[in-house]
Amino acid sequence: MEPICNFPAPVMNSIYTNVMNRIRKTFDRLLSERKKALIPYITPEFPFKGITVPLLRELEKSGADMIEVGIPFSDPLADGATIQRSSELALKNGASIPSILHAATEFRQMSEVPLILMGYINPILRFGMERFFEECSAAGVDGLIIADLPPEEAADVKKASAAHSISNVFLIAPTTSNERMKKIEDASTDFTYCVSVTGVTGARSQFSSNGSLEHFLQRVNEHTRKPFVVGFGISTSEHVKEVWSHADGAVVGSALIDVLSGAVNEKEALEKSARFLRSLRP
Repeated sequence: MEPICNFPAPVMNSIYTNVMNRIRKTFDRLLSERKKALIPYITPEFPFKGITVPLLRELEKSGADMIEVGIPFSDPLADGATIQRSSELALKNGASIPSILHAATEFRQMSEVPLILMGYINPILRFGMERFFEECSAAGVDGLIIADLPPEEAADVKKASAAHSISNVFLIAPTTSNERMKKIEDASTDFTYCVSVTGVTGARSQFSSNGSLEHFLQRVNEHTRKPFVVGFGISTSEHVKEVWSHADGAVVGSALIDVLSGAVNEKEALEKSARFLRSLRP
C-alpha cells in the first residue's frame, strides 16, 4: 500500500501550527504504518434512542480510525435523503447538541479515537458559539466540519476553534479551483475533506466515471500538502480502495446509515454496523 501522504513525515509535521492532537497523532500513526484512514459517519440516536455511545464503541472495535458524528438539523442542505431521514428520527429520539456532547464525554473516558462533529452553522449559533466550543473541548471533541460555512465567513469559528484546540475541517469540491484549494487548506487545521461529487450525500453503486474523480484527487494532491479525506457516495470496499489510492482517508456515511436502518433492535444494529465496517477494508 502506498504511504498515506505524498511527502515525507518531517515535511508534513512542519506545516502544522497547533500542538499535537488526536487527529494528528492518528494521521502520523497511519503514515508510520503505511495505512489509510477509515472514517465512518453516524447520526446520533439513530436508529434507536440511547445507541450513540454503544455504536461509537462498536465502530472503534471494528477498525474505525476516526468517527464523524452528525449534528441533526431540520434543513441539512448538503445531505441526501438517507441522512435527512436519519436526522428526522434522531431529532425525535432526542438528539441535540447537549446529548451529543454528553455521549462524546462518555466515549472519551474509554477511547482516544478522534471524534469530528459535522453539521451546519445555525444550530451552533442558536446554542451559542462560545459555549459550543467550550463544551466541545470539555467533551473531548477533536474536529468540526460545518458544511454550509465557507472559510471566508468563518473568522469567528476559526478564532473560537483555535482558542479551544478544535480542528477546523473545510470542504473541497470537484468544482474548486486550484487557487481556492490552497486557501481552503490554509483555513483547515489538520486535514481537508474532499467531496467526491457535486451534489448531496448518498450511497452510490457507481462511485466515479470517466476518470473524473481520479483527476480531481490528482489536482488535490498537486495543490495541497496536508492530509485529505474523501466522502460522499462511498459504499463498498472497492470504493474505499479507489479513494485510498489517492487520498489519506475514506468517509462512509449514507451506506452505514442504510445498514443501520434495517436493524430491528440495538443488538442487531451494532452487529450489522461492525460487520459492514469490517467489510469495507480492501
